[in-house]
Amino acid sequence: MEESKEWYFEYEIQKNRPGLLGDISSLLGMLSINIVTINGVDEGRRGLLLLTKDSRNIERFESILQTMDTIKVTKLREPKLRDILAVRHGRYIQRDADDKKTFRFVRDELGLLVDFMAELFKQEGHKLIGIRGMPRVGKTESVVAASVCANKRWLFVSSTLLKQTIRSQLIEDEYSDDNLFILDGIVSTRRANERHWQLVREIMRLNSVKVVEHPDVFVQNTEYTLDDFDYIIELRNNPDEEITYEVVDQNDQFSASDFGSFDF
Repeated sequence: MEESKEWYFEYEIQKNRPGLLGDISSLLGMLSINIVTINGVDEGRRGLLLLTKDSRNIERFESILQTMDTIKVTKLREPKLRDILAVRHGRYIQRDADDKKTFRFVRDELGLLVDFMAELFKQEGHKLIGIRGMPRVGKTESVVAASVCANKRWLFVSSTLLKQTIRSQLIEDEYSDDNLFILDGIVSTRRANERHWQLVREIMRLNSVKVVEHPDVFVQNTEYTLDDFDYIIELRNNPDEEITYEVVDQNDQFSASDFGSFDF
């Protein structure tokens, strides 16, 4: 007998009638497949996380579903992170059609964004994540909240969250692979010296998670490219908002005179 294994099942309702979900639940029960979570994930679609010890039961389940005209199976597979979060939050994370590593969120989805990043942060090993968005949309706060959820210690290498922070060295215990490093591409570019960039290169070699705000500015001024990023996250106030750096250039709002600064 196999170990218990999770599956993701999603279907689109073709003919809605009373008791449809009950029929599907009964069928799963008869096949010894447990329902872990269930939720609507899109208009007219339901997603279920399933658990079974025998994958042959999933094959039997799939063959029975093909005879039903009330639903259309859209997904039946081992769950991906997006599937798990869709069932948890009742909506799918938007993904760029052309660039599969770019994920889009709006401000009223901060809970979903924090949950998504926390799941990424929990994964072991090197991960480079970029986050785009206009000032005060909630980028840094979301990264910090996700770090807390993932039980990670976060370290600002460069930031404007409280005062402008630019670090040029770490103390010994900060080099841990369990730590999460946060960089602001604009601050590092505008204010940093060569010692800071040496530290950035050291951090990039660590087997840990790094989050870079304003990755486009970061790659313009370093040897890194957007291809080096594992994920790009975009956060907007509304779906139509354009992410631009013109406001930053005009107001120079990241300058030290506005914020004061901490140099380490």
